[in-house]
Amino acid sequence: MIENPPPCPKCSCEYTYEMNALVVCPECGHEWVPADSDGDGGDVAGERVVKDSVGNVLQDGDSVVVVKALKVKGSPSGIKAGTKVRGIRLVDGVDGHDIDCKIDGFGAMQLKSSVVKKA
Repeated sequence: MIENPPPCPKCSCEYTYEMNALVVCPECGHEWVPADSDGDGGDVAGERVVKDSVGNVLQDGDSVVVVKALKVKGSPSGIKAGTKVRGIRLVDGVDGHDIDCKIDGFGAMQLKSSVVKKA
């Protein structure tokens, strides 16, 4: 838990609060992952860390489980909660979609890390 959360990078509000792995601004609604200032030295500068919906760090090749039902454009049925996805790849996707994967019955697609949980 962060003792003194950083101010919002968008509106500079000082009243931010921590929610799971994110820091949230109550004024503008901006959510972000705070930078580690612990000085561990374990992460390479510029390395992107992707976390799932509960804060577990994801890596290439991990298996994840979808935690909420997702609608799929062009498909009469969506992806059900509890669907297991194996062998994910982390990418710099568009609009927050940072997981590239193949889902049985749907094919290749990108998911947001906020809708999956590490299996």
